[in-house]
Formats: sequence, structure tokens, C-alpha cells
Amino acid sequence: MRIAILGSGNIGTDLMFKALLSGTVELVAVAGVDPGSDGLARARRRGLATTSGGVEGLVRLAEFAGVDVVLDATSAAAHRHNDRVLREHGKRVIDLTPAALGPYVVPPVNLEAHLGAPNLNMVTCGGQATIPIVAAVASRVPVRYAEIVASIASRSAGPGTRANIDEFTETTSRAIERVGGAARGKAIIVLNPAEPPLIMRDTVYCLVDACDEAAVAEAVREMVEKVQAYVPGYRLKQDVQFDAIPAGEPLPTGERTGGVKVSVFLEVEGAAHYLPSYAGNLDIMTSAALRTAERLAEAAAPVTEGRTTA
Repeated sequence: MRIAILGSGNIGTDLMFKALLSGTVELVAVAGVDPGSDGLARARRRGLATTSGGVEGLVRLAEFAGVDVVLDATSAAAHRHNDRVLREHGKRVIDLTPAALGPYVVPPVNLEAHLGAPNLNMVTCGGQATIPIVAAVASRVPVRYAEIVASIASRSAGPGTRANIDEFTETTSRAIERVGGAARGKAIIVLNPAEPPLIMRDTVYCLVDACDEAAVAEAVREMVEKVQAYVPGYRLKQDVQFDAIPAGEPLPTGERTGGVKVSVFLEVEGAAHYLPSYAGNLDIMTSAALRTAERLAEAAAPVTEGRTTA
């Protein structure tokens, strides 16, 4: 299956290096908007077709006719335009922005359910890191409320990330509910200015009723192994924690019914294909997008779903 990458910034360039290592998909073109970008220069040196004309330039490339899937690593605002153009040309899209025009996809949780979608949204870096954990807990006990805190190095947050902070929190919160299975979800992102930069750290809190703690902890460990299959630097920082909340204590849901707080602490170290190893937040996005493209290639799935907003 042939793919093209739209966006030649940090995320698009890291995705390019990962795609070049794939034995399942063939990268044939990279498009950006800055003719002097490092990403386009590196793509040209590797013999890929390139353009600085954005999506309009991409569709004019001779190689575009043979492209099956376009991976969009631009911005939420740009993706809405890009999707319209690519739709006119019948191209399937994997969206690495928070635009969420298609269904939310987190590979180990719900990718199989959306192999026929024309536009697959990768949620956000925080969503890719934490939603698998919420889903793991929810597979053993109903999750009344889930809150995630994603802490990333300030230096790993480029202009696109900073411009999409509002979309990040809104998209991640919705996906915690729709994909993770929580009745209510909340997302917080922290840009950590520490020097030297720290790797991505994620905390997941789930409010549940009494549960089989051993079963929940095992479900979390199994999910971590599934994510590690395509993000080797994804790991638990410590054992899953369980804390009883007495009845009468105010909860984020507004209830005073008590319950159990499940706490999971994660860190994500990047593979350093292009970005520094501390940029695990960007690495998990590019890894999830490539895993999605590879699974589409393995399944050779035709487009069967309509285009609906997630």
C-alpha cells in the first residue's frame, strides 16, 4: 500500500522516518508548505517526491495517482480543508490533528472496528497514551469518571501543538468517553519547561465502584504490552494504585457516594528516529498513525463507512 505524508514539520518528518522503516507500507511522497523545511530536504535526499505547495501541490504530483492513504500531520484547521480536497480525489486519510472529522481511533482499543472508515482520527498524543488504560480499566469495571494529565516537555511542543491546545483538551475528553468507555472524561495538558527536557509523563485516574483489583491491574498490564508492540518506550512507572474514597467526600462528578480511585502512572520515551527521545508525546502519535496505516494495508479493507464527525 502506497502512502503520502502531508506536513513536513516535526511530526511529519518523524513519521517519514518511521514509514521508511516499514515493511508493510511504501512512502512515495511528502508535502509541506515551507520550501526550506528540513523535512522536505530530508525527503528529497531519500528520493521521495516532494512539494511545498501543500495539499494542492500533493495532488499535482505524478505519484499521487498511486497513493492509497494520506497521513495528515498539519493542524486541525488545515485538516478540514485538506480532507475536502483529498475526498474529491477518493483518498483515505489518517488524521494526526485534533480535527476529529472521522472516528477516533486508538489502535489497541478500536482500530478493528474502523478499518472501513475513509478518515481515521488519531485523537491526540495524550489520548493515545492514556485511553488504552481507561479502556483496560473499563473492561473489568464500569468507569464513572476518568481524568488524564499529560505532561510533556515544553521543547517538544511546536507551533502546531500550541495552536491546538483547546482542541487537544476537548478532543481527548470526548475520546476518553467514546473510546475509553468512561461515563465522563476530562483531559489536562501540562507543558513542562524543565531543562534538560523531561520525557512524556501521563497520569490516569479512574473512579470506579468496588472491583477485583487484581483483575483490573492485570488488564492494565496487558494493555501496556499491546501498546509497547508499536511504542517500545511506553511503560508503567509503578504498580497500579487503588485508593478507597469514603462516602460523603465530594467527587469530580458532583456525587458523594464514594468509590475507588484507580491511579496509573506512565511514561513514554521516544524512539529518536528524528525527534529527541524526550519527545514521547510526538513519537506515540506517529507510531499510532503508522500502525493504523500498516493494519489497513494488512486488511486491504475497502472504504465502507460514511464520513461522520467523531
